Amino acid sequence: MRHPSPLVARLRAPVGDHPARGVLAELRRAVLSGDAPPGCAIPLREVAEAFGVSPIPVREALQVLVGEGLVVHRAHAGYAVARLSRGELAELYVVRGALEEAALRAAAPRAGDDDVQVAREALGSLRECLSSGDVRGYHEHSRAFHVALMAPAGMPRLLGMVAQAWNLTEAVQPMRWSTWQARERLHTEHTEMLEAFARRDADALVAVARAHQQRLEDVVADVPLEDR
Repeated sequence: MRHPSPLVARLRAPVGDHPARGVLAELRRAVLSGDAPPGCAIPLREVAEAFGVSPIPVREALQVLVGEGLVVHRAHAGYAVARLSRGELAELYVVRGALEEAALRAAAPRAGDDDVQVAREALGSLRECLSSGDVRGYHEHSRAFHVALMAPAGMPRLLGMVAQAWNLTEAVQPMRWSTWQARERLHTEHTEMLEAFARRDADALVAVARAHQQRLEDVVADVPLEDR
């Protein structure tokens, strides 16, 4: 008896007038949210049946995700969520930190009151996740907070590169492996980042962001991944 893929059980029906776009968006969501962990098989025909579409739009969506580095395809083995080694994960965090620093330095002096409010609300949601122990929500709102701080930079190519680096690490869900105390310290730094952002103080914002980046790299170093 064939057991259904755990990924298929977590898929949501695509919404909208363009099924192909919906399939791509839902598969991407499943990977980035951790619903499809690294190494998880993505059975093409089962996914197509779950969506009620032919295998063609599913295959096309998976090829896009292969191009984004989120999915791998191997002959005779099919599609699976991409895995990262410990070294690759650490490297991506270094890359992401450097890109974020550039975006934050450009964003701080351009931030308006509305930008500060968006960041403040994201930080509030993050605090709620921390208090309730919602690690998946913590991932989601932590990213929203960082994005809110970078958004005023007005540099779409740079922000696109940050998003790409971030996406490549999302399936790992590194915060799952961090302690509550580590997340509390990270949240304290988030608060300090918001204060500097609200003052439009780029130097202070970058200084806190660097310390925050080092703490993130320490967390990543404890994620149980293979060295290869």
